[in-house]
Amino acid sequence: ASAEASALKGFAKGINQDYQAVNQAVISTISNGQVNRLKTIKRNMYGRAGFELLRKIVLSKSR
Repeated sequence: ASAEASALKGFAKGINQDYQAVNQAVISTISNGQVNRLKTIKRNMYGRAGFELLRKIVLSKSR
């Protein structure tokens, strides 16, 4: 349990040191929206189509 607590403290310290970056990553729709949209498209297409179809879908949805 002590090792887990130590790991958690280290994680929290790292988050605290990068507070501004973490805060922006969580609240900014500009940085999250496009990445999440692309990840969703890629998950849906996994194993079904090649890069060219993925490219067409991404470009058509960005308009």
